[in-house]
Amino acid sequence: MILGIPCPWVRVTEAGEFFAAVRSAEASEVARLLQAEPALVRLRNEQGISAVLMACYMGRKDIRDLLLEKGALLELSDAAAAGQLARVKELVEQDRAAASGYSVDGFPIIALAAAFGHQGVATYLSEQGGDINAVAKNGTGYTALTGAVAGGHTSIVKWLAANGADVNHRYSQGYSPLLTAAANGHLEIVKTLLAYGADLRAHNDASKNALTFAAERGHDDVATYLRELGLTS
Repeated sequence: MILGIPCPWVRVTEAGEFFAAVRSAEASEVARLLQAEPALVRLRNEQGISAVLMACYMGRKDIRDLLLEKGALLELSDAAAAGQLARVKELVEQDRAAASGYSVDGFPIIALAAAFGHQGVATYLSEQGGDINAVAKNGTGYTALTGAVAGGHTSIVKWLAANGADVNHRYSQGYSPLLTAAANGHLEIVKTLLAYGADLRAHNDASKNALTFAAERGHDDVATYLRELGLTS
C-alpha cells in the first residue's frame, strides 16, 4: 500500500514527490508528475487525505482544478471541499448519514464546504441532516461558521447565522468568530455576527478583544466601528 491506496505500480518516492508538489510547487510540476504516472491522481497520503483535499487546504485552486480535470476520484470530503455539488449529491444519496459525517482528518463535511466558500454544497448538506454546529474532532474546535469566517465568505456567514450557527462558539486559544473576523478586517462579517448576538466584549486566552486585533492589524474601518459601539481595547 502506497500512501493509503493499494497501488503497487507507484513507487514511494514518486508518491512522496507528488504530494510535496501538491503542497508547494507549481501546477506545471504536478502536471508533469501526472503525465509520467497518471495513477498518482488516485493516491492519498499517510493520513488518508487526497491530493484534491490537500490542494484545497493549501489554497491551490489551480492544482485542485488540474486534479479534477485528470479524473481524481472524489470521496465526500473531497467533493465538499472542492465544491462539486453533483458528486456530493451522488454520495449522500447512497448514504444519507454521510451528510453529517467527518473527513478523515476530523473536520465536519459541512464545515469543509463552508470554509472553502461553497454555499450550495453547505446548504444541501444541511438539508440532508448535516449539523451546522458540528465541531471538528481533531482538537481545532472548528465549525462551519469558524471556517466561513476565516475564509471571508460573507454570504455563507449570513446564511449560517440566520440558520442557528453559534456565533459565540469558542475554539482554539479562546478565539470566537468575531475575534477572527476583526483580526482579518472583515467589517461586514463583524456586523453580521454582532447582529446575531455575538459577544462584543469577547476576548481570547491572551485577553485580546476584537478591537485589539483590528487595531493591531491596521483594519481602521473595523476598529472605528467597534469604538463607535463602545468597545475599548
